[in-house]
Amino acid sequence: MKNYSVTTPNYSHVFNFESEFNAQKTRIWMINNWTNAYYYIGIYLILIFGGQYLMQNRPRFELRRVLVVWNTLLAAFSILGACRTFPELIHIITNHGLYHSVCIPSFIEIDKVSGFWSYMFTLSKLAEFGDTVFIVLRKQPLIFLHWYHHITVLLYSWFSFTEFTSSGRWFVVMNFCVHSIMYSYYALRAIGYKPPRQISMVITALQLIQMVIGCLVNIWAHQLLQKRTECNITSLNIKLSTTMYFSMFILFAKFFFQSYLSSERERKKLK
Repeated sequence: MKNYSVTTPNYSHVFNFESEFNAQKTRIWMINNWTNAYYYIGIYLILIFGGQYLMQNRPRFELRRVLVVWNTLLAAFSILGACRTFPELIHIITNHGLYHSVCIPSFIEIDKVSGFWSYMFTLSKLAEFGDTVFIVLRKQPLIFLHWYHHITVLLYSWFSFTEFTSSGRWFVVMNFCVHSIMYSYYALRAIGYKPPRQISMVITALQLIQMVIGCLVNIWAHQLLQKRTECNITSLNIKLSTTMYFSMFILFAKFFFQSYLSSERERKKLK
């Protein structure tokens, strides 16, 4: 662990499971196991496309109650994660500046609360594969953006954890915040409530903003590395992250246009 001269947020309460978080042990575990993500992705693809094939001539499953529980749990998890990691980001920006927020991984090496939830965030990317299972069993449209998003985020987050990528501070907080709203929206829809269409537009807009900020963070980190400024991000990581964020920006922008800006006839044709 590096000797960073930083302070951490003054949390009103730190849970035992947070205070017992060991950053180095979790990093070693991830270094030894992150490549298993490729096996999980293989199983995931077989299940979803094989499942679609098997469901072709079968009636759809409703699964409404299970879906309510699933989305409520993910919403609660995301809200907790956002509440436990967002204060650390604000504290670092306010007291140590933007450079520290992008280049120093104290959020996981020093801050046990933020570190624990960053680790939970990384593991949750595997659990979120369950979203696609519901889509297949309920015979809903499975678009490329959906499974591409799940696969790339899992691979990138697991790989980045092995390096304690410092810019992950931004990526974790942004994702937790957007998912807090998104899964809450899904939970409301699952129980039968139909929120205004503008809410789903806002969620997609927030996802687009997330991609833009992700690209900007990577561009700045790349400039810092070019100037040989110390920054705990590898060139490979920046390339992977930029590719992921930019490609998803294109896909989300296309989805936003087709879903909210195209004509009613085009939307029906798309469906």
